[in-house]
Amino acid sequence: MNVAFLTTECFPYVKTGGLADVSGSLPKALQKLGCDMKVFLPLYDTIKTIDNGLYVNEEFKDIPVQVGDNTFTFNFWEGTLPDSDVTVYFIDCPHYFHRGKPYTDDKDEDERFIFFQIACLETMQRLKWSPAIINCNDWQTGLIPSYIKFNYNWDELFKNTRTILSIHNIGYQGRFAPSTLQKAGLNYDNFYPEGPYELDSAFSFLKAGIWFADLLTTVSPNYAKEIQTEEYGAGLEGVLQMRSKDLYGILNGIDVDIWNPEKDIYIPYNYSADKVDAKYKIKKHLIKEAGFKYDENIPVIGLITRLTGQKGLDLIMPVFHELMQLPIYMMVLGSGEKKYEEFIERAADAYTDKFIEYVGYNNELSHLITAAADMFLMPSLYEPCGLNQMYSLRYGTVPIVRKTGGLADTVHDYHEHNNEGNGFSFEDAQPYVLLETVKRALHVYQDKKEWKKIMLRGMKADFSWDKSAKEYYDIYENLVK
Repeated sequence: MNVAFLTTECFPYVKTGGLADVSGSLPKALQKLGCDMKVFLPLYDTIKTIDNGLYVNEEFKDIPVQVGDNTFTFNFWEGTLPDSDVTVYFIDCPHYFHRGKPYTDDKDEDERFIFFQIACLETMQRLKWSPAIINCNDWQTGLIPSYIKFNYNWDELFKNTRTILSIHNIGYQGRFAPSTLQKAGLNYDNFYPEGPYELDSAFSFLKAGIWFADLLTTVSPNYAKEIQTEEYGAGLEGVLQMRSKDLYGILNGIDVDIWNPEKDIYIPYNYSADKVDAKYKIKKHLIKEAGFKYDENIPVIGLITRLTGQKGLDLIMPVFHELMQLPIYMMVLGSGEKKYEEFIERAADAYTDKFIEYVGYNNELSHLITAAADMFLMPSLYEPCGLNQMYSLRYGTVPIVRKTGGLADTVHDYHEHNNEGNGFSFEDAQPYVLLETVKRALHVYQDKKEWKKIMLRGMKADFSWDKSAKEYYDIYENLVK
């Protein structure tokens, strides 16, 4: 079964969020199940072609693509996803993709991803490669179902192609002026109030994909339910309810080769569920590096996140002083909105003996904090899937989360599950509820025997891509049949 996987991020080439991790892992797992996977990705100027072993396809050069009244050309490069046989095609158009970052606020953001989508289909045509499935990801590839249904329906290559749109975050919808329809080469007949393309008087790439894709997936079972409600649907709950029977929630997996405490290259000591004592040596190491006084009875709470409102920072800030009165150490790693960056910097200045921060991205430090911490705080207002809670569970670091999206699917509250849970969670998005949940966790932490049971339940769970990939494979197979 030929499967094209269209994405705008893919680890290790380019990453801004969880989509990159999915794109770098899921195709490899599906290839092992028998799919012929081909990943399509823009060739941003941040991607190092030589370092990644990429080479340009010499047979097809300067392929034209019309966007509105303008025509630009592209070449495509080829490579192989590390540790796999998955081919990756990189769409090379410096005019659109040499911007220093994947996403911009430039006035031609619509054109950039119109070009990418058409270029992907043109590449398949040049290769004479007929996909049984095109798996689109988020709004940047949301027009593909329309193109297959209307613009490329003349081509026998796509006669039996089925499209799937995977929604990673409903909040990003690709809204543009109605004039973008002309740039995209799509018919205005489908643009009318509450119609396939219209959302609040704008043309939405994501709504177009939701309307015309053969099937829809999202990144956790609970998020699939949430986005059909007014609270979480971001204005698209109506069309999602209409397509409810075609919407599947499949929990993301994690790369268990990279996130594995038994062989993690970024931590000073490796450990497992059978030999967990080395975890405490890492904690001691990190506490000393931070300049804190080590006390085995004081837990370390880790927080690794994008510093945005979505991640629940506004729940922490009002009760932060109260949190700092508790017997805890806190370590924060992340970057994002200026007001949150300034907040954690001020916090580090005010509580030098128990709070430390690192503003920015640091892969090694993220592994180190995940391994060293006793608890991992993730109070997201919404979280389609979340990966950090799965990393922390695998490392024996007990998560404290808000019960939403994938967090609700993966973290089961200790008290709510009759002392058999793997973490602590709360539902109400209120600062004092977060504070009380941390206090609950601290109380259980004092019982080291019970705490170890919670740790081991998390460490023994299977969050690999194997199970999730099988669910995708079954959906592909049923759709083709």
